[in-house]
Amino acid sequence: MKKAFVIGSLLVVLTLSLGGSVASKGTDNGATYEQLRLFTEVLSIVQNQYVDEVPPKELIYSAIKGTLRGLDPHSSFLDPDSYKEMQVETSGSFGGLGIEITLKDDILTVVSPIEGTPAYRAGLHTGDRIVKIDGLATKDMQLPDAVKRMRGRPGTKVTVTIVREAASAASFCTPTMPSMRTLPSRSARCA
Repeated sequence: MKKAFVIGSLLVVLTLSLGGSVASKGTDNGATYEQLRLFTEVLSIVQNQYVDEVPPKELIYSAIKGTLRGLDPHSSFLDPDSYKEMQVETSGSFGGLGIEITLKDDILTVVSPIEGTPAYRAGLHTGDRIVKIDGLATKDMQLPDAVKRMRGRPGTKVTVTIVREAASAASFCTPTMPSMRTLPSRSARCA
């Protein structure tokens, strides 16, 4: 009930404050600051009256993400951790096992090992389920966290425990991470 009241109040405040107008590039700074004042009022209402306590950083990041999502399907906001991850992925050089993974039925699953990499040489196959990384169970582990745990400096050893459909027991692989360089042809080679 309280949640519905807060949401209703926010909608009324937004509707009355916006007056149906849409900001454009030609809007003067006074109008922009008026809209920012509205945003801070809504933020204050949420912080003081929302059912659950939400950290201010989460509220601000969510607002930014929503703003950019409303522009077009190509604009998005990256928090600092996501930005660092994107830099690693797009730099073209990193240490890793040489596998593409995904979450399939909430289980970390190998999409494909990249030919010539430690994962390929260790015998990982498409469909292998990764149940542990360095002894840590992967149940409920998010994909970015798993990727971080399987990356490191070249020469770092990582132990992954896998379950294969045809096998009843887990297999153990301890590939060493070389420096990997992504090639345009979607293959990779050890540097």
